[in-house]
Amino acid sequence: MSEQGLTGLARLIAAFGNSAAGFRDAWRGDEAFRIEFVIFLASIPGAFWLGDDAGTIVLLIASVLFVVVVEVLNSAIEAVVDRIGPERHELSRMAKDLGSLAVLLSAFVPGLIWLAALWQKLSG
Repeated sequence: MSEQGLTGLARLIAAFGNSAAGFRDAWRGDEAFRIEFVIFLASIPGAFWLGDDAGTIVLLIASVLFVVVVEVLNSAIEAVVDRIGPERHELSRMAKDLGSLAVLLSAFVPGLIWLAALWQKLSG
């Protein structure tokens, strides 16, 4: 941990650097992350078109960002499992499959929210 011993602003800056490195790693090495992040960026103007108020717009955007966050956590799980060793093990398979399931389930959140907002816009 490069932040050990750091406090205050120096720790915050070091943590931001680690986060930026994580973003670079995810962008370079994870196609699912790239796709979901581009969808997140594309959702921003869509949320302004679909949302009737600031709360709805924020909810629409945050729901898609939620999927990106879960994808990052899934990628972290996969990296740890791969670090442990290349041999096939039932617990390794389970950890990776559960992470994948988390991404799939998280995708239902924006799906439901965006459908509800679309329904409201078209019916009202």
